[in-house]
Amino acid sequence: MTIREVEEKTGLTRSNIRFYEREGLLAPARNAANGYRDYSEDDVKVIQRIAFLRTLGISVSDIRKIREGKLSLRSKVEEQRGKLQKEMQDLEKTELLCEKLLLSSSLDFDSLNPEIFMEDPEHYRQEHRQVWEKDSAGFLSLWGSFAVWGTLTLLCLAVGAFFYSRLPDKIPVQWNAGEISAQADKIFIFAYPAVCILIRLLLRPVLYTKLQSCTQPYGRLGAEFLTNFFCFVALSVEVFTILYIYGLARSIVMVFAVDAVILLGLLAFGLFKRSRRPSC
Repeated sequence: MTIREVEEKTGLTRSNIRFYEREGLLAPARNAANGYRDYSEDDVKVIQRIAFLRTLGISVSDIRKIREGKLSLRSKVEEQRGKLQKEMQDLEKTELLCEKLLLSSSLDFDSLNPEIFMEDPEHYRQEHRQVWEKDSAGFLSLWGSFAVWGTLTLLCLAVGAFFYSRLPDKIPVQWNAGEISAQADKIFIFAYPAVCILIRLLLRPVLYTKLQSCTQPYGRLGAEFLTNFFCFVALSVEVFTILYIYGLARSIVMVFAVDAVILLGLLAFGLFKRSRRPSC
């Protein structure tokens, strides 16, 4: 069957199915006549099982291990149940604290005394340290925000629109040792904002899945940060192209070096701010 039929049977999108294939979770046969993928009913069942396990919060990497026989499904489900039970207990405790707060005769920020509502203040602080760790990554969250992505994409579009009429008919798109190795029509200048859109729509979900399985709870933050950084690289290359045409820059290697310094600088500053959080 075709991938469209698989989409209809599983309720998953084409990108989901292709992603699972790239991750080695399934390998559909090829139609000998045209070379297209020819999905079987067994493939559909495998996809449905993968999708179901993902709804339980089991990572793609763990599902791969389960399929390869390196990890027991039962043990992983038991582990996941334990995590969920812990989360439910934490939610119940939080709900009880909210009820206690609402029963207070006076409830406002200035008169709030948190230790009154903590049975063991030190234990409470240790239990909730992760919450403060998330807050401490706020600087990186800023640079991984949708607003930053939108700004970078609009800048790419604005730069292209402003210089389009001023560009030669052919513009450089590849360089080798400071010399042009490939050219394209000047309309290519608008490929850079298009790349930013594709990065967010196609690359960001893949980054999120990859990072979420190994860097919880910072998978989303890492994916957003890297997405915006790749868009920043696209903007840098676009600007370099224009500077090269006007004879104001020669080495794209320097552009990538500067971009890398900026990336590492932002990460270092974000981690520094995190390390300055109160020890509680």
